[in-house]
Amino acid sequence: MKNWKVFTLCVCFLLLLSFPVAVHAKTITLKFADQNSDVGWGPTHATQPWVKKVENATGGQVKIQIYPNQTLAKGKQNWQATKRGISDMSWNVMPYYAGLTPYAEVITLPGLPFNSAEQGSEILWKLFEKFPEMSEQFSENKVLILHTSDPFLIISTKKQIKTLKDIKGMKIRVVGGAMVDAIKAYGGIPMFIPMPDNYIAMQKGTVDGVGATWEAIQAFRLHEVGKYVTVNLPTGASYFAVVMNNKTWAGLSKDNQDAIMSVSGLKGSIEYGKNFFDSAMEAVPKMAKKEGYDLSVYSLPDNERERWIKIGSKPVWDAWVKRMEGKGYKSARKILNAAFELAK
Repeated sequence: MKNWKVFTLCVCFLLLLSFPVAVHAKTITLKFADQNSDVGWGPTHATQPWVKKVENATGGQVKIQIYPNQTLAKGKQNWQATKRGISDMSWNVMPYYAGLTPYAEVITLPGLPFNSAEQGSEILWKLFEKFPEMSEQFSENKVLILHTSDPFLIISTKKQIKTLKDIKGMKIRVVGGAMVDAIKAYGGIPMFIPMPDNYIAMQKGTVDGVGATWEAIQAFRLHEVGKYVTVNLPTGASYFAVVMNNKTWAGLSKDNQDAIMSVSGLKGSIEYGKNFFDSAMEAVPKMAKKEGYDLSVYSLPDNERERWIKIGSKPVWDAWVKRMEGKGYKSARKILNAAFELAK
């Protein structure tokens, strides 16, 4: 009898071994703070597709819950919110945080030789990897994506900007940083207004024009209040980061970390910039026209652009290097030169 029981147990054990065993890893849900609308061009074309790629790459072990419209943290607080663990992840407008990542500000200098977010994002990530003194400035959070906008266009209400004479005396909304110095050099008056407030500012005449991107025109409906758009301006770009809380990152398995970086890093940054901004260049003017808003778009000729660069870009490059070196950032010139080399 005893032998029969032992035999039965052995048979059951062997039967269990013959079936595939499913190992169910615990699903991790991460909170992603985003200042943008969940129906905006950038979020629908870049952020949300990237989140799906992360979830697929980790086999569903990592889920990401996006909190749009500043519902988890205000846009200007996203970096600190992630650092403190209020959010696990966030999309950040890096120029909001003056002095935090000064070396990376090189990518915002007016007139650098790139004309798309795809190219700007590639340059920025390669600089981040090449210069440890630059990547160290981001160390408060784990950087997953670094991307840029395309160089800013100007959408204006009363007249088309075609020459330096046209911009003189115009009140132009800027995002901050080097673009402030550039607009001053061109003869314009920089205005500091949060992007969501520019629709009313244009309506009321508080500003004559807004430095923006096609993505922002769609997201904030600026085509309803602005009539003229000038592109190919040496106004500079902005830069952005998708980051994760360092402790949250350290708590992920090595497999999940590798999976996330497989859709992030250089390749992910290039795709993010392209999808967030470049994809809007042709689509948004067509969308505006379909809605009954026929924008007048003018591309600054290269010879006129060179005049602007001579007056408002080259002096800003030199001033940036001098200011940085004066603050002890000795690699500024080297990083600027590397940006030009990478642009080739």
